[in-house]
Amino acid sequence: MTTPGYWRDPEATAKAMPDGWFRTGDLLRRDAEGYFFVMDRIKNMYISGGENVYPAEIERFLLTFPGVSEVAVIGVPDERWGEVGKAFIVTKDLEISCEALQAYCCVNLARFKVPKYLELVPELPKNDTGKINKKALKASV
Repeated sequence: MTTPGYWRDPEATAKAMPDGWFRTGDLLRRDAEGYFFVMDRIKNMYISGGENVYPAEIERFLLTFPGVSEVAVIGVPDERWGEVGKAFIVTKDLEISCEALQAYCCVNLARFKVPKYLELVPELPKNDTGKINKKALKASV
């Protein structure tokens, strides 16, 4: 047994361990050689036009744009598609525009993965452990 469960929280334990196995919430991919790769957290995924979108993939891609230092992508409600992406981007270069980033995405990502909204921000909110606080980003939308 890996863990007996969450401390004094039987509901959370039952949810995370429905069949006795601990469900981490991580989404993995296995390649042809048998290697596993963590793709994203399942709870971060959003559905846009019937397609599953994993923000971590878009974040990794946007970090390849010269001058981008941090990125967080969340799903936001959309009347037509159900949800669409919104990217919060921290840059090292003030000359980077949302239009240039949008064009970069359009050329290199599947259409349903391209964030509909991009916002340049001076910094991303962090939690006590230094991780990007996506709950705070969602609350700001």
